[in-house]
Amino acid sequence: MGKSCCQTPEPNQNPHNNPRWRAILWIALVANAAMFVVEIIAGVAADSRALQADALDFFADAANYAISLGVAGMALASRAKAALLKAATMLAFGLWVVGSALYGLIGGSNPEPQAMGMIGALALFVNVIVAVMLFRYREGDANMRSAWICSRNDALGNIAVLGAALGVCGTGQAWPDLLIASVMAGLALWAAAEIFRKARRELAHG
Repeated sequence: MGKSCCQTPEPNQNPHNNPRWRAILWIALVANAAMFVVEIIAGVAADSRALQADALDFFADAANYAISLGVAGMALASRAKAALLKAATMLAFGLWVVGSALYGLIGGSNPEPQAMGMIGALALFVNVIVAVMLFRYREGDANMRSAWICSRNDALGNIAVLGAALGVCGTGQAWPDLLIASVMAGLALWAAAEIFRKARRELAHG
């Protein structure tokens, strides 16, 4: 009897150093680094925890793509260890956002919805382009899957930021901004757990 279609396939042991994959990662790296600068400045100016959280996510993703480029031609075990490092980075990001949202809730904040909307739309555009380029690699090893997950979560986070901007504009209160920042933290924590599980499995087969 053949293997179940639901059974997880054995990870590919061959080093992966596809030129197309590396080119896409370079594009993603530059785009995420640029958006980090744009969004952190706008987030501080607009007093938006959601924008600041998204900016730090761009920074973490730029670092993650740099790690992926560094290990793209290495053996499976090395790539899995890099994925573990990326999972730890995403975990740290998620915990930071939770702390930031709590600080804003206690200390108060006054986010600017117009700036949130404009920067959120720009960030969404960038992340959708990157996600489309990475889509074909979403079922690769833990290192490749982590890059896809980062981009996918970023796009979802950007949509959430736009929702927060509408919420702040409609209610005149800061809680939609703080709520979305917390949701983005949850996405980061969930993604870190998924990458960690896949990387551990690949290390076991390495």
